[in-house]
Amino acid sequence: MRFSANLGFLFTDRPLAEAIRAAAAAGFDAVECHFPYEEDPAEVRAALTETGLEMLGLNTWPGSREAGDFGLCALPDRVAEARAAIDQAIDYADAVGARAVHVMAGRTDGSAAAEATFRSNLAYACDKAGHLRPDLTILIEPLNLRDVPGYHLTDVDHGAELIGAVAAANLRLMFDTYHLQIMGGDLTARFARHRDIIGHVQIAAVPDRGEPGAGEVDLRWFCQWLHDQGWSRPVGAEYRPRGGATETSLAWLAAFKKIGT
Repeated sequence: MRFSANLGFLFTDRPLAEAIRAAAAAGFDAVECHFPYEEDPAEVRAALTETGLEMLGLNTWPGSREAGDFGLCALPDRVAEARAAIDQAIDYADAVGARAVHVMAGRTDGSAAAEATFRSNLAYACDKAGHLRPDLTILIEPLNLRDVPGYHLTDVDHGAELIGAVAAANLRLMFDTYHLQIMGGDLTARFARHRDIIGHVQIAAVPDRGEPGAGEVDLRWFCQWLHDQGWSRPVGAEYRPRGGATETSLAWLAAFKKIGT
C-alpha cells in the first residue's frame, strides 16, 4: 500500500522542498501539505520532479488563526477573501502540479446563509479548477468539533449533501479517520456508504493524533480493509509525531507498506 507524508505536520523543521526530499528518503510515495504559500513553487516543483513524488493536495488559506479563523469559505461576510484564497490555492496547486485543493469552510453559526455561501464558493472553486486543469480536484473535509469548535462541516453525510447540491464532477470528499472517529466512528460503514465521492483518505491515531500504531483505532487493520475494498491511491499520514521529530515516528511505515504485497 502507498502512503503520503503530510508536510503540514511531518518534517516541519526544514523548507518545503527539503521536506519533500526527506519524505522520499523515508520511503513515502507522495506528499501533501497545508499552507505552502511562502515557499517558492518553482523550488517545490523541482523537488517533486527530483524525487518522483506527487503533491496530492494543499489547503486554502485559513485566514487569521490568531483571530480564530479556520477557513473562510462558508463565511457570508467574507466572500471576497474566500475567493482570493481559492484563487491563490488553485494557482499554487497548478504551479507545483498538485492533484487537489482542500477548500476550508471555517467556523460558522451553522445558518442557512453560511451553507449557501459555502455552496456558492465551492461552485466557484470547482469552475475555476475545471477550466484551468481538468484533473484538479476540489476537496471538502469534515473536521471534529473537539479540535475545531464551530467548524461548518463535521459529518460525511453533510459533505455528501454539499457535493450533491454543487453537482460538480471535480468535487470530492476527504475522509480523515482521525476527525471521523471522534465524530461518531463507524468508519468502514461510512466509507462504504460514500465510497463513490471520496477523493482522499487520511489517517492518524485517536485520540492524540499521533503516528499509527497506538490508539483506539487499529489503523493497520483499517488500511488492510481499504486495500481489500480496492482503494489504490496513497493514504495521507496526517499525524503529529509523539516524540516531536518525524524520523523517530516512522516505525509503522514499513509494516503498513507491506499491505497488499
